Amino acid sequence: MNRADFIIYWGGNPADCHPRHFTKYTLTPKGKHVPMGRKGRTMVLVDVRETPSVRAADIFLQVRPGKDFEVITTLRALVKNQPVDQARVAETGLTLAQLQDLVGRMKNARFGVIFFGMGLSMTRGKHMNSAAVLALVAELNAFTKFVCMPMRGHGNVTGADVVMRWTTGFPFGVNLCRGYPRFNPGEFSTVDLLVRGDNDAALILGADPGATMPQPAIDHLARIPTIVLDPKVTRTSRLARVHITTAAMGISAPGTVYRMDEIPLPLRPILQSPYPTDEVVIRRIHEQVKAKPAWLPASFKKVPCA
Repeated sequence: MNRADFIIYWGGNPADCHPRHFTKYTLTPKGKHVPMGRKGRTMVLVDVRETPSVRAADIFLQVRPGKDFEVITTLRALVKNQPVDQARVAETGLTLAQLQDLVGRMKNARFGVIFFGMGLSMTRGKHMNSAAVLALVAELNAFTKFVCMPMRGHGNVTGADVVMRWTTGFPFGVNLCRGYPRFNPGEFSTVDLLVRGDNDAALILGADPGATMPQPAIDHLARIPTIVLDPKVTRTSRLARVHITTAAMGISAPGTVYRMDEIPLPLRPILQSPYPTDEVVIRRIHEQVKAKPAWLPASFKKVPCA
């Protein structure tokens, strides 16, 4: 991303949450296409409040909470030279002049990028906000080169997305209940499934939803049989029926992680562990499930998922 000369951070605070992002990937690195580094770039921060990242921004746009979707929709209209209602724009906390200026800068950029964080993807609107950002970037490519990328909040989330994408064609929110992948964020996303109580069991690998998800989702995990694979005790493992301790990836187990820009990084262990790796445990579980214990009725084995 060090080729970008126009950078937007939307709903994220990289100064605190991704402290190396500015210096290693976006703002300060010099390169063939941006030889002046920081002086050759414009950075815009869009958020509902001032954060430490404001100090690095050239432009700060403070959006009213819950109005991100309306702002993005207005930007899409302005990109296409469509009329917009100034009164509706004012409800977002921004002015029409501010949004027109932003659209002009985006269209005139040589290479632009939008990094959107959980302030956009995990607040009201969630998947609709993300879809609107993706649509905005797609439409900007009629005028210049523009890309977007989520600012992930936990380790190797990108790796899970990459693997899911090349196996099913979709990065997340995938339902395989009918034997083929169906993609519908907001319906099949983990938080939504748990909050609605749609699932009657859960297998958690290397994550701690009990510490990060909404309380209704956590309460549902506590009610159902939950199995956790994790090297350490977490809030989720405390409420789980089963906790299988596994080797720590990159410390006592080999593996591959993905950076946010989807570059794979192989990890070599520096210590030995008496515990099995996640892969070994999952393979053993898969073998047992595949064996189908004889005490299960034949009719139960063949019941298709609704």
